[in-house]
Amino acid sequence: MSRRRKGRDVNGILVIDKPMDITSNGILQQVKRLFGAAKAGHTGALDPLATGVLPLCFGEATKFSQMMLDSDKAYIATARLGVRTETGDSEGAVVAEKPVPPGLDAEALEPVLERFRGDIQQVPSMYSALKHKGRPLYEYAREGIEVERPSRPVTIYELTLLEVRETEIDIAVSCTKGTYIRSLVEDIGEALGCGAHVTALRRTMASGFTLADAREVSMLESMREEGESLDGLLVAPDAALSMFPERDLEGSSLVSILNGQPVRISGQPAEGFVRLYGNGRFVGLAEGFPEGEATKLVPRRLVKSG
Repeated sequence: MSRRRKGRDVNGILVIDKPMDITSNGILQQVKRLFGAAKAGHTGALDPLATGVLPLCFGEATKFSQMMLDSDKAYIATARLGVRTETGDSEGAVVAEKPVPPGLDAEALEPVLERFRGDIQQVPSMYSALKHKGRPLYEYAREGIEVERPSRPVTIYELTLLEVRETEIDIAVSCTKGTYIRSLVEDIGEALGCGAHVTALRRTMASGFTLADAREVSMLESMREEGESLDGLLVAPDAALSMFPERDLEGSSLVSILNGQPVRISGQPAEGFVRLYGNGRFVGLAEGFPEGEATKLVPRRLVKSG
């Protein structure tokens, strides 16, 4: 006999402005309790040091969490030059110190930053959550074990120098999934010949959501204390899927899709994921396969009505 889940059915996405010094899972559990939700998950962890955009998925929205995890991200980071740490951030022990090149200014930094724009290869940090033989790398690192990590391709769409101070720089980064900002900062420090580590990191965009969409947990707690419902803060799952084209279905095509059966529709051929709508509501994602002047739509992720 299956065990009944605790909590109520809550469906949608809530973007949290994650504070410092707490894990992403810690925030998730706080918010899940505030909603009394049966099912929830986040879409890519931020380090305890990091703050900013953390989309949380509830109920039916969790079906699309992997696609949100695969989305582009944006950050603002502060790098301390001249100091390398074990972890690549200020939480780790200092392992090396070197003088910062004299007269380092925006003009001198620009050619170095240019080397890290576009398609680059990056070696993940030993203190990342990337798994090796089923265990996250940071567990090996804490045991003093170094694991060989092959470099991985990532794309840095934008890398902008915001401010230069005597031993610190602020940078804005827009990048593909899987980019480690700590590793990027360490590599920039290496290129400068003095080393560097992250002292502050704020995610400004994820899954198409920005800081303007984010809520603070303290606000949710205040609403609960005042007896207000939090459900109105949720946005529909398709709010994170705007990168995919949409199709409206009706009649037998809609019925077939809702029954998990592929359909063939006429019109402009579509390839890849497609958002599907019927009777004025989002019904899920299908994968499109061009067939001449038509498209075969195969359902991949459907949401329950109600």
